[in-house]
Amino acid sequence: MREEQLGGLKVRLTGGRDGQGGGEGPMVVLMHGFGAPGTDLLPLAGEIEAPAGTRFAFPEAPNLLPFDLGGGVGRAWWMIDVMRLQMAMMLGQERDLSAEVPEGLPAARALVEAMLVELVERFAVDRGKLVLGGFSQGAMLACDVTLRDRQPLAGLVLLSGTYLAADEWTPLMDQRAGLPVLQSHGRQDPLLPFSLAERLRDALAGAGLEVTWVPFDGGHGIGLEVLDQLSGFLADNLGGQPCRGGYSSPSSSR
Repeated sequence: MREEQLGGLKVRLTGGRDGQGGGEGPMVVLMHGFGAPGTDLLPLAGEIEAPAGTRFAFPEAPNLLPFDLGGGVGRAWWMIDVMRLQMAMMLGQERDLSAEVPEGLPAARALVEAMLVELVERFAVDRGKLVLGGFSQGAMLACDVTLRDRQPLAGLVLLSGTYLAADEWTPLMDQRAGLPVLQSHGRQDPLLPFSLAERLRDALAGAGLEVTWVPFDGGHGIGLEVLDQLSGFLADNLGGQPCRGGYSSPSSSR
């Protein structure tokens, strides 16, 4: 694993020919959720069976949360009203965020866009072999970036995300018709309603995106069945012989 500064973000790279993001293989970029450290999704690289030579990039969100929220290590792509969230959970209220455009979303999007430009240039990434995704808030950001971007993309991965900025997102979906999407969500998710994930699924599919829907019995997380489906998704859309973590030593690549 290596760390780089790309587009103003700290990014951890692994996989590839040397286990540190080397080589010219496909690239999978996954962004963590609200309150998690930048290393939160890093273990996924060792659990996913990706095509040999696949490289993984894990950007770290720019905002460090106060100690009482994130233990001094938790980060956020944009800040949320934690008290509002806790109150909604206490009252059992469904949180429909589809009409909201978070104040910090444009700034986060600009950082990720700049990060992708530098990642592609410095690491010789074929945009047609790049998968972008994330978990929770990271999934929302990945969706926002993808819908506004005109660059080729091999796939979009939405792990326990939700429907944001519907008035802005929905008119943009048609331009991504045909894009493969893997979307997962827990039926018992207490933070982001399952029903809203279904609405996002239906909107994307209705606009012509090729959605692989992976519901699972569980809460706000990533189930084992999701990892299995993600491995298959990467194999289908990145090609090549799968291996765990995408790491291929020089001897195994001969």
